Formats: sequence, structure tokens, C-alpha cells
Amino acid sequence: MGAALPWLDASLWACVGLLIGSFLNVVIHRLPRMMEREWAAECAELQINEAQGKDASPLDESPPFNLLVPRSRCPDCGHLIAWYENIPLLSYAFLRGRCSECGKRISWRYPAVELATGALFFFCAWTFGPTPEALAWSVFSAALLALACIDWDTTLLPDNITQPLLWLGLIAAALQWTPVTLPTALWGAVGGYLSLWSVYWLFKLVTGKEGMGFGDFKLFAALGAWFGWPVLIPMVLMASVIGAILGIAMKFTTGLREGGYVPFGPFLAGAGFAALLLGPEDLRRLLSF
Repeated sequence: MGAALPWLDASLWACVGLLIGSFLNVVIHRLPRMMEREWAAECAELQINEAQGKDASPLDESPPFNLLVPRSRCPDCGHLIAWYENIPLLSYAFLRGRCSECGKRISWRYPAVELATGALFFFCAWTFGPTPEALAWSVFSAALLALACIDWDTTLLPDNITQPLLWLGLIAAALQWTPVTLPTALWGAVGGYLSLWSVYWLFKLVTGKEGMGFGDFKLFAALGAWFGWPVLIPMVLMASVIGAILGIAMKFTTGLREGGYVPFGPFLAGAGFAALLLGPEDLRRLLSF
């Protein structure tokens, strides 16, 4: 796994992770809304095209909305967040978890995402040393954490993240930055996608309902690219069992959202983190595969 970094160097990389975690909060909040705006714009454009020849007027252009614009603000009072109110962990603690303007409580998940990203970056640096492997697995961790949170909130797994994550896994395998060979990673991606795709269509043919989304296929394919096909069954088994247990618990505590569903992506992401922290072989041994 490479020489371990000293504590100081790993801690510095963890600080980078805290900054990335702050940006991930922006991604988690804005990316689904950017997708919804894009879909709405496409629908509006189709309506205008269908109305051509009639009295169709062009739509007013909406202000820019992306990962950089506009500036972050309080969702309750609209207070613009100053730079010193956006320092990972420290600002949340200084503000005591409340907006400095209106006093409304700030979600605990903002510092949680920052802390989790910092911890994952520390683990990657400490485990893999000052190598490209540490950078690759740090990117993997950040992307997986963002996907888990977005899917939990919206049941969306954006292609903007899943597809680059899959390709990066294959590239990392080709460069020997992961513990799997390129053929193993390639068949892991194929097996990950086709396995859930087959379950999806079998479930739909039997029940007439959709049991999962296409984003789950792509996420599992990405995990297959990073860890190889031998770990697919342990990962999907772990995700399914934990997801089922939590789903049953939420059902009895009336914690299920409207429609009575639990997104599968966060549990796939959890299995991916388990494979990263334990190692693919140890995960297989733990689940007796």
C-alpha cells in the first residue's frame, strides 16, 4: 500500500479534505437543482418549438445558477455567507450552528460532510503515502460521499459524477493505482452494470414497477471498476442487507418518505467505503466469499 506519511503530512492532506468537503456541500445542494433547471429548460424549449407559427414568445433568461454562482446564502433570510462564515468546521462551531443574521439553525450535515471528507483524505494519505494512489482514492472518496448524500436527498445519482468515477476507476487500474488489474476492473464495471440492470428488468416484468433507477447501475459499475468483479457480490449483499434493515426500521418508525421507498445508492456507497477501508480481500473474507 505504499509508505505511510507522517502524521503531519497526513493531517495537512486532511485539511485539504476539509476544504473539499465544504465544496461538496455546494455540489450536494446545487447539482440536483441544476439538473432540474436543465430539464425544465429543455421542456420549455420543446413547447416553444411546438408553438412556432403561433404567438410564441421567447422565455426570459433566468439568472445564472451553477456551482460557483450565485454566492452561498442563508435559505431562510437570504443573508450572504461571508468568507469567515464558511471556514470548514470552525465557522459552524463559532456560529454555534446558527445563521449570524436570523439565528436559524444550520443543518448539522454541513460540518458532518466536511469532517467525513477530511477523515477520508487522512486515511488515503496515511495508507497510500505521497503517491498518485492517495490522490486517486481521495477523489473516489469525495465523489462517493457526494453521490450518497445527493441520492438520499433526491433519489438522483447524477451522470456528471457516476460516469467520470467509472472512467477514473478504469484509468487508475490501467496505471496500477488500484489493487486490481485492468481486465478485472473492466469486467467489474460490466458485471456491476449488468447485474443490477438484470434485477431491474426482472423486477419490472414480475411486478410492473421500477425497483431502482439507472443511476444505481452506473454507480455499481463504477465500484466494479475500482475494486474488480470478485468484490461485486459481497458489496451488493452488504448494501442490500443494510438497506433492508434500515428500510424496515424506518417503516416502523414512520421515517419513510412519500411512496415508501429508500434509495439504494447510499448503501452501495457504504459498501464502497467498506471495501476502501477494509480492503477488497478483507471484505470478501468478512462476508465469507
